[in-house]
Amino acid sequence: MSQTVRIGLIGYGEVGKIFSAGLLKQPGVAGVSAWDLKFARTDTAAAERQHAALAGVQAQDSAAALCAASDLVIAAVTASSTLAVAGEAARHLRPGSLYLDLNSASPGTKRQCAQLIDGAGAHYVESGVMTSVPPYGIRVPMLLGGAHAAELAARLGGWGMDARAVSAELGVASAIKMCRSVMIKGLEALVIESYTAARAYGVEEHVLPTLQETFPGIDWSAQGAYFFSRVAQHGQRRAEEMRESARTVQETGFEPLMTAAIAAKQQWVADQARAGAFKPIVKGERWQDFADALLRQRQA
Repeated sequence: MSQTVRIGLIGYGEVGKIFSAGLLKQPGVAGVSAWDLKFARTDTAAAERQHAALAGVQAQDSAAALCAASDLVIAAVTASSTLAVAGEAARHLRPGSLYLDLNSASPGTKRQCAQLIDGAGAHYVESGVMTSVPPYGIRVPMLLGGAHAAELAARLGGWGMDARAVSAELGVASAIKMCRSVMIKGLEALVIESYTAARAYGVEEHVLPTLQETFPGIDWSAQGAYFFSRVAQHGQRRAEEMRESARTVQETGFEPLMTAAIAAKQQWVADQARAGAFKPIVKGERWQDFADALLRQRQA
């Protein structure tokens, strides 16, 4: 990669907005552009393009335009779109450009993406984003994999990013990420199910202290509020990620019984959110408010 880099983001959602804002400030970044389907939709185009303009981000009119204008393309879309987006980008990437895939997908899916990108003469690098982006911004811990992972990790490190190359073999970084997701998203699903049932029975004041006693290092009330809040806001994205996690387990030859159930629970919460269950609730509310909203939805 040259000394100055033009960066393009496919996906201008929560992660895309955070990364574009952080990367614009870095030395050697000549500019940041973005492409998102929301730029073309009549109900979202004006607001999303205005956000990009105010942030100093060039809103592109297509994936083709973005790829033509970028030395480094960063894909930050939903898990279910990972392969389709890589396929579209592969048609337009300039030879020698880098494609960093932040999406939560199985090792098998990432290898399919790499075949498309590398086959087009560009260089594919997978990333496992290891925790929620908002608290960290561009400094969120990331594991990189692929033949060009070390080269890209060095450049990202120069921008203050916490990116570490873990393997030249594709799939390793994603396997680490997705196996971790089974635990983290599984805890979210378990907490939501347990706490809501406890609330329905009126026994939460007995249940939570026993959790606190068994695992004293966790503030179970605060953690519960955080879990409810994140799933209420991003349940659809989490459900898609867990379906890719189930694929990850399945690729080993095991039946993903638990992971499939986690995906179903995350999808159920996303469906409740879409139905308006959490509309009166603002970010930062207690877990009890989210549980009560689910209980009201059940009775509706």
